[in-house]
Amino acid sequence: MNLLIASLGVSSIGALLALACGKNEDAGKVAGCTAGAIAAILALIAGIQALFAPVASLSVETVFFTFSLRLDPLAAIMVAVISTLALAAWVYGFSYFDEYRGSGIGTMCFFMNLFIASMDCVICVDNMFWFLVFFELMSLTSYFLVITEQNEASIKGGFMYFVMAHVGFFMIMISFLIMAAITGSFEFSAYRQTQFAPAIASLCFVLAFLGFGFKAGMIPFHSWLPMAHPAAPSNVSALMSGGMIKIGIFGIVKVGFDLLGASGCQLWWGVMVVLFGAVSSVLGVAYALAEHDIKRLLAYHSVENIGIILLGVGVALIGAAANFPLLTVLGLLAGLFHLINHAMFKGLLFLGAGSVLFATGTRNMEVLGGLRKSMPTTAICFLIGSLAISAIPPLNGFVSEWFTYQGLITAAMGADPVIRLVCAFGTVMLAITGALAVTCFVKAYGVTFLGDARSDAARSAKEVPAPMKLAMVLLALICIALGVCAPWIVPTLVGAAATIAGQAAIDAASGTMLVNPAISAAISTPLLAVLLVAAIGLVAAIFGLKARKGVSWEPDPWACGYQPTPDMPLVANSVGAQVKQFWTPLYRLREQLSATSPAFASTFTRLQSWAEHAQNWGDVALVEPTGKFVNWLGNLSSKLEGGDFRVYIMYVVIALVVFLVLAVTLV
Repeated sequence: MNLLIASLGVSSIGALLALACGKNEDAGKVAGCTAGAIAAILALIAGIQALFAPVASLSVETVFFTFSLRLDPLAAIMVAVISTLALAAWVYGFSYFDEYRGSGIGTMCFFMNLFIASMDCVICVDNMFWFLVFFELMSLTSYFLVITEQNEASIKGGFMYFVMAHVGFFMIMISFLIMAAITGSFEFSAYRQTQFAPAIASLCFVLAFLGFGFKAGMIPFHSWLPMAHPAAPSNVSALMSGGMIKIGIFGIVKVGFDLLGASGCQLWWGVMVVLFGAVSSVLGVAYALAEHDIKRLLAYHSVENIGIILLGVGVALIGAAANFPLLTVLGLLAGLFHLINHAMFKGLLFLGAGSVLFATGTRNMEVLGGLRKSMPTTAICFLIGSLAISAIPPLNGFVSEWFTYQGLITAAMGADPVIRLVCAFGTVMLAITGALAVTCFVKAYGVTFLGDARSDAARSAKEVPAPMKLAMVLLALICIALGVCAPWIVPTLVGAAATIAGQAAIDAASGTMLVNPAISAAISTPLLAVLLVAAIGLVAAIFGLKARKGVSWEPDPWACGYQPTPDMPLVANSVGAQVKQFWTPLYRLREQLSATSPAFASTFTRLQSWAEHAQNWGDVALVEPTGKFVNWLGNLSSKLEGGDFRVYIMYVVIALVVFLVLAVTLV
């Protein structure tokens, strides 16, 4: 806990130092990035330590409410995830922020430090009032980062994010206020010990689920996400997509298992979460396929992966309601592991997209191509992220989706026909999602990095500076380690999941095998890694032998019998064209769903306009008459000022006479 508090202090100091540097942007960048990196390291150590230590807590009495902090396993995982992303983002920023000279780099570092610190506070605070305060601070600081460039797209995306975030905020606040009204306390500890009536518990959970769903970007509350994330600086996009939207998942798990744990989960909660997750996962990746803007494509994939995480959380809620400890822990394991994995590979991909933008000045994949040769480090790191998000073994995305499949299949083998149907549906949707994700990242990587350059910007691209490469390599290595070393990581996550669910731990890892004993499914990611490396080595050796014999391993492209010409390259629009044609009704649905965002914005604008013209009746009845009387009295008094000192002496004499008369009269 002390390290976490120190981290918050360093972030605050770094924010103030960056702001104090004013127009000296180099000094502001160094101060903000250095302090942010130190704070991230301190918080990362605190999060990892908390996974292996008892729950730590701290309470301090304040003028408003008790300021309580609690570092439990769920909070520890979230702090570690956000701190890892923050460290990579700050290292990346040492060079990347140079692109924003003239836009106030010190101010950007100020808001970014506060943004990260507010996320850590939201995760660890144990009081309703302070939770809402820091939740609002997180939304406001990220809003100012989104509108950094001050162009039409960033302002529109920021406003949409601002409106949608506050709609979710009000739902969360109402949920918490209901619990506070019943318990008579703003402390989360009181909620944990209270057994709410089933109807009240359901109302609180639904409100919290929808409110946190806005922050998570699940469908149909996702339309702000592909507008806001691409508009922000790329390292901020990595933090928002990899970290901030996970606060939504954190809130759902916290309310369902922690705050309402004493009331017990209800079966339909899990069914609802699984259905939202299944729809979000498929529609997210389907919409990503149509994008040519690499950052918008990645933003839609965040919607997809939030859906996959919700599938795991929904399975856990079903297990808790059915009193099936194995299913509960397995579902939480799948959800939390994919939360960690998505943060790492999505952060890596956004940093890779930022490097492409830094080198070429464009996010449009149609005019790129050929960057593998001029930007080899970025290309390799982006390829690792693409393989991870496509769930290709033995990388980390594969492992967490493997557990998600196991959880869904285990639940589908139960006796309840509704659960069987819903979880079977979720399994099919997850399979479709995986296939579309592979197609989408074949497009994203192939069109951007392979083939020939299709513009002057792509032809003149150069590799990014060392700090940006270091940040990408760090996250790429973590993606590999989380996959290959999963059998040694999973037991710790199982213990954390069991603690969160209040269940006994299951044996989800045996030696180097990842296994769910309920369905006898086992796989070894270290063995897969060894076999994969051996297969790649064998293929390379065969091509090497052919090259020595004068046989080229790069044959001429085949164009259906025609002579290939430069105007025949594979572009973003052609990849997945048939898939997009098949999903045409879903794209019409997206337009209809996206129309809800302008509706929210329009309502918010009308409300703001009404508030500007409406007046408080208390002001009209009390404040304004008092002000008018004071003004009248002041005007009357001003007439007594003649500017002649003899008149002032007369006033003094008159006052003395009046006071003497009053004194004699009273005596």
